[in-house]
Amino acid sequence: MIGLTTYLQQAQTGVWDVHASFLPGIYIEGVTLAGGIATLLPPQPVDAEIAARVLDGLDGLIITGGKDVDPAAYGHQPHPNTDSPARDRDAWEFALLAGALRRHLPVLGICRGAQILNVALGGTLHQHLPDLLGHTRHQQGNAVFSTSTVRTVDGTKVAGLIGASTDAQCYHHQAIDRLGDGLVVSARDSDGVIEAVEMPGHDFVVAVQWHPEETLDDLRLFAGLVEAARVYTTERAQL
Repeated sequence: MIGLTTYLQQAQTGVWDVHASFLPGIYIEGVTLAGGIATLLPPQPVDAEIAARVLDGLDGLIITGGKDVDPAAYGHQPHPNTDSPARDRDAWEFALLAGALRRHLPVLGICRGAQILNVALGGTLHQHLPDLLGHTRHQQGNAVFSTSTVRTVDGTKVAGLIGASTDAQCYHHQAIDRLGDGLVVSARDSDGVIEAVEMPGHDFVVAVQWHPEETLDDLRLFAGLVEAARVYTTERAQL
């Protein structure tokens, strides 16, 4: 059972224009094609006890893409190009992630999810990559994904899952700056931008800055999470 965090914002469908929880179906398809069962986790009022109750029913957690993380969470003032914060979603995902790490639950972060993981562990973010790199290739706009060649670090979980390199689908104008405590870099792109991080050791805590759900002919990251969830469930049953 894999929990996926969701958006909570204004959405249109048919004649309806309402405040809604939603997630692109391609995330769900990635989980189910990899052999997992997807369940959605919409933002809601949260404390440690509520997060624990939710996590009791899960074997793995995916922190999905979405709005920029509130810069106040890592002690920065907002850049003019940073999204208005979704503080309810930030708080929800920080609480779920903290509980997941305490119980060694397998975690996969995707795009915003990589940034949430880094900030939760005391790291910071580059708020607008064009200021740093001089180009907008990481996020071209208008929902057009760019392809970036990502090279992994030997010996990391990400390298073990996807090999030495992959052509990643990117749509991010922010990226990890100072690394969070306990994380190691497991992939970078040709600009030197951190594209994947993970926690070394037995636990499966992996986060990528790109969007693996956009290329479901390659399920290796989803399959890695689902397999780690199976192992977690088996080990928990033996306690």
